[in-house]
Amino acid sequence: MGDPPPERGPEPEPERGPVPDPASAPVPDPVRDPWRAAMRLALDQAERAVRSGDVPVGAIVLAPDGSTVLASGYNEREAAHDPTAHAELLALRRAAAALGQWRLADCTLVVTLEPCTMCAGAIQQSRVDRLVYGARDEKAGAAGSLWDVVRDRRLNHRPEVVEGVLAEECARLLTAFFRDR
Repeated sequence: MGDPPPERGPEPEPERGPVPDPASAPVPDPVRDPWRAAMRLALDQAERAVRSGDVPVGAIVLAPDGSTVLASGYNEREAAHDPTAHAELLALRRAAAALGQWRLADCTLVVTLEPCTMCAGAIQQSRVDRLVYGARDEKAGAAGSLWDVVRDRRLNHRPEVVEGVLAEECARLLTAFFRDR
C-alpha cells in the first residue's frame, strides 16, 4: 500500500471585496429608468444649444415604439432671432413633418427642462401621449411647477407626464450656463 494522503487543513476562505452598502446602491425606478437613454439624447441636443449661445434645452420626439427618434431640437432663439424657437416646438414641428401629420398620437416628447406655457400648449395641441422632462422650472414651468397646462381637466387631451428623469444632470447644465454668463 502506498503512503496515506497528506493531511489538509481547512479550505481557505475565498477573497471577497468590500460588502456593498445597500443604502448606497441605486434604487431602481420603474417610472423614470426607461426614459434615461432618451433623456441622454435630449441632453446631447441641449449641449448644441450651449455651443450656439442659447439656453441649454434639448428635446426629442420618440415614435410610438418608444425608441425610434422621429425628431430632435434644441433652443435656437438666439440663432434664429425667433422667440418661439424653443427646443420642444422645433422637435414637435419636425416630428409632424416626418410623420406627415400634425397629430403625434402615441408619441413621446422628452425634454431636459419642464416646458413653458407656450410649449405646454403646443404639447397639448399636438396630442402627444407622453411628456417626459428632466429639471423642474419653478419660474416658468407649465407641467406641474408654476402651472399645469398639460393636465388641465378642462382640455380635451392630457398627456401622461413623467418628471425628474436625470433631473440633476439637466439642472446642472442649466446652472453652469447661467453661472458662466
